[in-house]
Amino acid sequence: MSFHASACICRFSRLSGVFYSLPQHSQDQPDPMTKDFQTDSRKLLGRLREIMSEEATGQTRLDRITQLIAKDMRTEVCSIYLFRDSDTLELCSTEGLKPEAVHETRMRLGEGLVGRVARTGKVINTADAPKEIGFRYMPETGEEIYSSFAGVSVQRLGEKLGVLVVQSKTARQYSEDEIYALEVVAMVLAEMTELGAFVGEGAALSARHKHPVLFRGATGQEGSAEGHVWLHEPRVVITNPIAEDPHRESERLHAAVDSLRVSVDQMLDGVGKGDAEQREVLEAYRMFAHSRGWLTRMEEDIARGLSAEAAVDKEQSATRARLEMASDAYLRDRLHDLDDLSNRLLRILTGQGKETGADMPADPILVARNIGPAELLDYGRNLRGVVLEGGSVGSHAVIVARSLAIPLVIHAARIATEALNGDHIIVDGDGGLVHLRPDETVLTAFRDKIAMQTVAQQRYASIRDKPAITKCGKTIALTMNAGLMADLPSLAGSGAEEVGLFRTELQFLIRSQMPKRTELAALYSKVLDSAGGKRVVFRTLDIGSDKVLSYMKPNDEPNPALGWRAIRVGLDKPGVLRMQLQALIRAAAGRPLSIMFPFVAQYEEYKAARAEVDKALARERILGHPLPQKLEVGAMLETPSLAFAPNQFFRDVDFLSIGGNDLKQFFFAADRENERVRRRYDTLNVSFLTFLGNIVDRCLETGTPLSFCGEDAGRPIEALCLAAMGLRTLSMRPASIGPVKSLLIRTDLDALRAVILKASEEGNQSVRPAVMEWLRTQP
Repeated sequence: MSFHASACICRFSRLSGVFYSLPQHSQDQPDPMTKDFQTDSRKLLGRLREIMSEEATGQTRLDRITQLIAKDMRTEVCSIYLFRDSDTLELCSTEGLKPEAVHETRMRLGEGLVGRVARTGKVINTADAPKEIGFRYMPETGEEIYSSFAGVSVQRLGEKLGVLVVQSKTARQYSEDEIYALEVVAMVLAEMTELGAFVGEGAALSARHKHPVLFRGATGQEGSAEGHVWLHEPRVVITNPIAEDPHRESERLHAAVDSLRVSVDQMLDGVGKGDAEQREVLEAYRMFAHSRGWLTRMEEDIARGLSAEAAVDKEQSATRARLEMASDAYLRDRLHDLDDLSNRLLRILTGQGKETGADMPADPILVARNIGPAELLDYGRNLRGVVLEGGSVGSHAVIVARSLAIPLVIHAARIATEALNGDHIIVDGDGGLVHLRPDETVLTAFRDKIAMQTVAQQRYASIRDKPAITKCGKTIALTMNAGLMADLPSLAGSGAEEVGLFRTELQFLIRSQMPKRTELAALYSKVLDSAGGKRVVFRTLDIGSDKVLSYMKPNDEPNPALGWRAIRVGLDKPGVLRMQLQALIRAAAGRPLSIMFPFVAQYEEYKAARAEVDKALARERILGHPLPQKLEVGAMLETPSLAFAPNQFFRDVDFLSIGGNDLKQFFFAADRENERVRRRYDTLNVSFLTFLGNIVDRCLETGTPLSFCGEDAGRPIEALCLAAMGLRTLSMRPASIGPVKSLLIRTDLDALRAVILKASEEGNQSVRPAVMEWLRTQP
């Protein structure tokens, strides 16, 4: 058995453990008392449905529900606590506690037993509540006379809405069946809360999805946008969580599960043998779909009174809660798979597809848990912005968003649950902030910011065709980064002098199979045509690390950024590299061609890659194809080791481009995908600037053309300092060229360099404070 197969089996067994370790209530030979309880449960839910169907206020409904549960369970107290904000619970209804405590008793998340249930999502069932860890007595409620306590979380798809509690004077633990009944009722309460059944006065009973919400995420792509929400996967609405005919609901569930299993099998059949990663995901889907424990629990949920849709939703929430608490990172990562599969089943049951019939707004901002590069490209430039719950700074979606020049915020937790299609939304990609349903104050401030940016853009347009010549007479070449044909119109509109980096991996990432040489040659030819004679630097395939091809066998590495990637893959799998080099040569069709190899760590790697270019040229010559009029072969300097390569390397290479994003993370040993450390180290750190200065000096000695490519090249202050350190070519996203040029032409780089050197000599860790102070004094 292969290592990969063994790993898959191991992972599936861990997933099975999550599914089969969930509580099981049904047996092969049902207990007559269980049947009686199922009947009682259905009666309870039937009475609950009657309450929900009556014309009444939200408060009245809650009060009648607590009365019903207390009476049905023969317990002195039943209370419902709901969140009034993300950190505070409020007693919203009670039967048995002092009525005056309603809407007065509040507790923080994690405070007391109720707060613990809300924070962990786990049931607390105790016969002696005061002795429980974390117990807190609320004197205004009169609860001191009640010994036993049972609390269950009111939650929907991982979103915690409140807590349902029962208490009694008698010291006893509630039975498993009673706890299960509470969980079923809590699930119905969650669905009804989502539908607005308990809307009333006060924050805790306010209508959901109506109030302003601020999400703090991370910057994926800079820029700002205002628009309206377009959900990539609209939520499934469950309008009737209570079953009228359990037998009929069970039949519906089985038919839907059968349909789901067939669709998963069909997806598996359609996956190529080389697509190991996608096959592994679908194998996990199939395991979920065929899980007997999962189906058994849903059958029991239905037997106790839930509709088929509500049963799916309940089990999805329960399994989700377990996965979220898992210490195993692999299990936590399977949340997306579980949600996707459960949503597929819900869509089969409800008939609610992704196409809801709603019209996409004229100013759409896409909101999604996550999205692939091909899906994002399908939306194209119609989008004003993108907000993701997941993602990473180097993910495929971020790369595409940069190519499309649209603002992107990642790590906006829970936004796909909170947002509704059509909601007003503001995306601040610069600060990693998202304002959902913003109030007038936020809206006014944002529009003022946009107005200022518009004025600035008009100023940038006036200098678009002017060279970036500083006050001290130095010329800085500003070039643009690209990766799609859609980027090329920006070459003229931005004022870029050339394409300093064309990422070729996007054409591989958006496909489900390896592209053909003829397809690549046609694409690269169109890129050169669109450039209109301006230089285009094609970077060969940079895969691995955070850029994984779905149709290549995945390699489980503890640190992919330092693993098998980029030129290492190209040299170990030369067939793909040769195909790409041949496609580039054919695309040039006699025109000048510039090729750059990524992630070169030592001279020998460059020589081996350059030898592949020579082989490709020889083959094309034999085939009678025209060769490039001029050929430049360069390398990206992304590892500190290459900065110390022999002088012969600097003489042999036609040009070098510093890959700032990777070089910075390796220089500081700080993973740029890790939010805890990625902002810890400043680009204007004296050590890093000194290191860059040394690279500049070596290139000057050997006459090697040098450029800087990366996010920092597009940040005006950083770009200014890079130029002051001797870098004369900067490559950035098209939208950054105007702001960078505007600051460059107003700056004396010689004077700025003196400020940087002085700050360094004074022992400062970063020159940023000194640079900012100096800039404030400039006219």
